[in-house]
Amino acid sequence: MKKKLVIVGALGITVAITAAYAANLLPGEIDPISQIDRAAFSDEQIELGENLARLGDCSTCHTLPGERAMSGGLGLPTPFGMIYSTNITPAPDTGIGTWSYAAFERAMREGIDREGVHLYPAFPYDHFAGTTDEDLDALYQFLMTQDPVEAEQVPNDLGFPFSFRPLLAGWKLLFHRPAPFTPNPDFTDEENRGAYLAETLGHCSACHSPRNALGAVRRSAFFAGGEAEGWLVPPLGEASISPLGWDSDDYADYLFDGWSANHGIAGGPMTAVVDNLYDADEDDVFAMAAWLARITPPVDEDARAARNLEIAALDLPESFDASLSGEDVSDEIRHGAQVFRDSCLKCHRERIAETQPNSLGLTYAVNAPEPTNVFNVVRHGIVPSFGSTARKMEAVALADADLVALAAFLRWQFTDLPAWENIAEQAAASAVQVH
Repeated sequence: MKKKLVIVGALGITVAITAAYAANLLPGEIDPISQIDRAAFSDEQIELGENLARLGDCSTCHTLPGERAMSGGLGLPTPFGMIYSTNITPAPDTGIGTWSYAAFERAMREGIDREGVHLYPAFPYDHFAGTTDEDLDALYQFLMTQDPVEAEQVPNDLGFPFSFRPLLAGWKLLFHRPAPFTPNPDFTDEENRGAYLAETLGHCSACHSPRNALGAVRRSAFFAGGEAEGWLVPPLGEASISPLGWDSDDYADYLFDGWSANHGIAGGPMTAVVDNLYDADEDDVFAMAAWLARITPPVDEDARAARNLEIAALDLPESFDASLSGEDVSDEIRHGAQVFRDSCLKCHRERIAETQPNSLGLTYAVNAPEPTNVFNVVRHGIVPSFGSTARKMEAVALADADLVALAAFLRWQFTDLPAWENIAEQAAASAVQVH
């Protein structure tokens, strides 16, 4: 009898899951609107929506460089192929000009467009779903009052079965749990505000957390580091591997200006994020910094000062002649030391002024589990953010063998971490992945 009940129960669960999947397999269309009722919008809500769009980094993903804002067409690389962002201007034919608020809300919360087509989670509706009704309405009003731009959707480059969108109904059944943001009673109002912004529209953990084989954020590894557009994204909070740790001032400096004296400069996809935050409401950015500091182990100032001196002692003088000795010094490291002397030492030498780059031993690039970011920075340089225009790095043209040797030397000289493995193979792979 007990075995029969178990079988019946399992069948019941299977039927319920199948029914839930079938119900979401082909969602219906929401009727289009014939025109936008701008008279119903308020200046206050539009202004709020503009700020939220900055916090959500909307323009970065939905704008192809050189094209009109929010008109889509930017390629977003994923492990499953290339997904191109959509036009979210109020253009009636190729944008969202015929979308009612109900259609917009469904897209943000459920990942389904006005016509009933499932959206790929490269559009992070799994985060956006927790946004308040008021904020979604404000964002809608802002987007619908922008200049309409007719721009055709670029077809995604996805192989089968990933190109078959109804499969996303199953993905959502497994991984999407739309729910309102829940404040933490142990946090201050400012910290909860920061948590809300970072984890809904800001979707920080979409990049700063690893994903599983099906592309879903691994909630059990929150902020444990991830990958985005060919870059390694550093872990934060309790998972941070920063040699000096992070405090609220570090986070605020980095979010506002893309630079922290204790960590270095923002690069890769993060540059666009901080450029948006540069113009966002200051209280909101400070709130995000406060929340990040709250979930990060406190900094021991004495230990931090001592560690900083240890790392600074690894910096090389301008007179460094690249001669190295010792049993642990391989020919590759010696080669890398010569490349460093010839191509890097002019800027990355012992610090005697705050205007110099900070010690390389503080950077995530050389402390990361793989050398990917070192390759990217050397190959492509770093374009400074709006808040740190005086800080930049030009790309350095190096032969592959020189680049690999340089990476080996940087890891050996500026950290006490194990050497990176298979550097040549990783260099070859990263050369075709970065965007």
